[in-house]
Amino acid sequence: MRNVCTSMNKMMDNYRRYKALTTFQLCNSNLSLQQIINLGNVLKQNKTIITLDIGINEIDDQTICYIADGLEQNQTLLKLSLHLNKIGPKGAEYLANSLKRNQTLTRLNLHLNQIGDEGARHFADTLRYNKTLARLNLIRNQITDQGVKHLAAALQQNHTLTTLYLAENQIGHQGAQYLANALQNNHTLTTLYVAQNPITDEGVRHFAEALQQNKTLTTLSLKKNQISDQGAEYLAHVLVQNKTLTTLYLKSNQIGDQGAISLANVLRQNKTLIFLDLRFNQIGDDGESHLLEIRRLNRKLKIIF
Repeated sequence: MRNVCTSMNKMMDNYRRYKALTTFQLCNSNLSLQQIINLGNVLKQNKTIITLDIGINEIDDQTICYIADGLEQNQTLLKLSLHLNKIGPKGAEYLANSLKRNQTLTRLNLHLNQIGDEGARHFADTLRYNKTLARLNLIRNQITDQGVKHLAAALQQNHTLTTLYLAENQIGHQGAQYLANALQNNHTLTTLYVAQNPITDEGVRHFAEALQQNKTLTTLSLKKNQISDQGAEYLAHVLVQNKTLTTLYLKSNQIGDQGAISLANVLRQNKTLIFLDLRFNQIGDDGESHLLEIRRLNRKLKIIF
């Protein structure tokens, strides 16, 4: 404990002395309330720090307000990581409000916090105003279909966000439909992670329909989403005409031989996809033989199964 506090104090002293630091790495530093207050004040004045990592510090709704206050006035920070803290809906509101005024932050990592649907609503509201945030990580934040509804509505108006991580939440096929509808109108998002959510084949159907029109999404992660052969066939059908998607993750689903064969057949025509992950499914010898044939015919495509 004493060593951590001493290290933190030295870093703060170095900043005041040299004022030239570009990265503050304070992950798992057991920051005290006073140190967080000091850090918020540093952000108000700082002109050099572009990366700040304060993950794993038990920052909650009460303490995040000091960071949000500093962020609101900061004009240089590009990347902020707050992963594995205890930020809930109110803390999300503080951060979201600060980003309505902050016009420099491009990446925000809130992986494994507790913002829930209400917090998602606050960030959705911000996405309608913010013009700089390009990557938002909301993995494992207790977000359900209702929270996704807010985010999806904002995506139809946002023209900046390129990467959205929503894995390990509680998003079902209805949430997938909200996101799919947004993809039909959004022309900025290139990467969408919705892995480990119960979207099922019905959710995949919605995404497949969206990919018939979307011309910007290049990476889609549907790992561990309870997808069967039927879902794989929905995706195979759209891959006939989609010329944008390059990376598709389908690991840890329930896809069998028929789904693998459907995908393999379409990949004889599709020349855009360059990476397909089918590991830990239920593919037997027949499906594997078809995938191996495609791997032999198309050297640019990497298929792992």
